[in-house]
Amino acid sequence: MTGCRIHPLTPAHASIVLDLYRAAASIRGSGLARAADEITMTYVRAFMERACLGGVSLGAFRDDRLVGEIHAARLGPRQFDHVLGDLTIAVHPQMQGQGVGSVLFAALFDTAASMTPAIGRVELTARSGNTGALRLYERLGFVREGRLAGRVRLPDGTTEDDIPMGFKLDRAALAPMPDD
Repeated sequence: MTGCRIHPLTPAHASIVLDLYRAAASIRGSGLARAADEITMTYVRAFMERACLGGVSLGAFRDDRLVGEIHAARLGPRQFDHVLGDLTIAVHPQMQGQGVGSVLFAALFDTAASMTPAIGRVELTARSGNTGALRLYERLGFVREGRLAGRVRLPDGTTEDDIPMGFKLDRAALAPMPDD
């Protein structure tokens, strides 16, 4: 590993997260759903605020520089309180392939295991053509749970399938839902 330190992020970190996401999205085949010109401060603040309300946002820092970020949020109705979804991870192009993503996922799983109400499941989607990400997610324990045919339109007009994946967080002891 590259000696990264993991820290929780808040909307106060939005400007450095914006820079990271734009850098990550600028490389061909980044895996991010948005192109660099679609990543705005409004978008970044929105996902960071959502992650801070019952979800999680973590940053990987090396030499005081943000080199990776992962966030996920609870889905909404109480019946889904045990699920973290809407997960996105971005790693700076110069740091890809150096274990930053794996460290961020390990920190996410550790954080999720200590959340209340308990998290028992983490969800994400990945493009079928993003084979490196799919290999990483499967190595981490995510399971492919379907295929959304032709869901992603690429810049050249072709489409790829989106692959929904789930990870069961076995360490979480799910508490019963409170009575209404």
